[in-house]
Amino acid sequence: MERESDAFDALDLQLLAALEVAGRAPFSRIAAVLGVSDQTVARRYRGLTAEAGLRVVAVRDAERLGQDQWMLRLRCTPDSSGAIAEALAKRPDTGWIGLASGGTEVACMSRPRSRGDQDDLLLGKLPRTPSIVEIRAQQLLHRFYGGPTGWLGKFTALTDDQIAALRPEVPAASGPARIAPEDEPLVAALERDGRATYPELQRATGRSESAVKRGLAALLASGALYIDIEYHSEVLGYSLAALLWITTSPGALHSVGEALATHDEIAYASATAGPSNIVATAVVRDTAALYAYLSGRLGHLEGVQHVETTPFMRRVKQLTYRMPR
Repeated sequence: MERESDAFDALDLQLLAALEVAGRAPFSRIAAVLGVSDQTVARRYRGLTAEAGLRVVAVRDAERLGQDQWMLRLRCTPDSSGAIAEALAKRPDTGWIGLASGGTEVACMSRPRSRGDQDDLLLGKLPRTPSIVEIRAQQLLHRFYGGPTGWLGKFTALTDDQIAALRPEVPAASGPARIAPEDEPLVAALERDGRATYPELQRATGRSESAVKRGLAALLASGALYIDIEYHSEVLGYSLAALLWITTSPGALHSVGEALATHDEIAYASATAGPSNIVATAVVRDTAALYAYLSGRLGHLEGVQHVETTPFMRRVKQLTYRMPR
């Protein structure tokens, strides 16, 4: 893939890619790998934070934790969709929220942390919202691409040697992926700032620095938690995102999902239960590029029977939520 925007240069892209690989890496290590000074990396980081919405945050991996995830499609009255999207965005168990279908639909990923939270949202709050006309909820079954595997890797901004030099050494997991109650303060602090220093994490948790280091290492090793980045893809020249609801023949479900994972346009893909059996997020430069993808690589995949395309009019939330100005 090629970056199409002139607003940010190759070094900015390399820095984003480096943070996607190792979000907690010190600026000194990133600088050494990229062949620039520490001050340059710090300055570019501040610029990306201010102008590209860059944030480094910890994310709970619901799939590794064995927690249910849902893609929600809420058909709303046009005057209510924005308020509903904003209300959902404030919940800690939602992400990737956007307005679509001319402002009459809200698309949202829900990651309830308990059966009670799931029932409260799906059986309680949403059905009682009078401006929601229709609710479609499709459970996610198997992730083909996304999560800890970031979309920026498809730009090949870094060499294999650079990636190896950046990738943190994670000890082998000593148990299943889980977040214990005593880990919650640590996880919450990292969800606010994935680059929080160990002294900052020590103050947030009341634990010793060595205990914080051990706890974080264990969470990362088990896969319960990973460090991710969010940013505005527009700065790279990719201004259009769309959800693709794909129906395949049953026997082609896995092969189509695996093929989607290799497509440059696909930032996320998962098998789902429901009317369609794959949901994917495509990120492209413009409507012409979306049409080229739908009629080209995707349309020619053997086993694809039907595709419903839902372009986002506005993205309300990625991993975190910021109050509108």
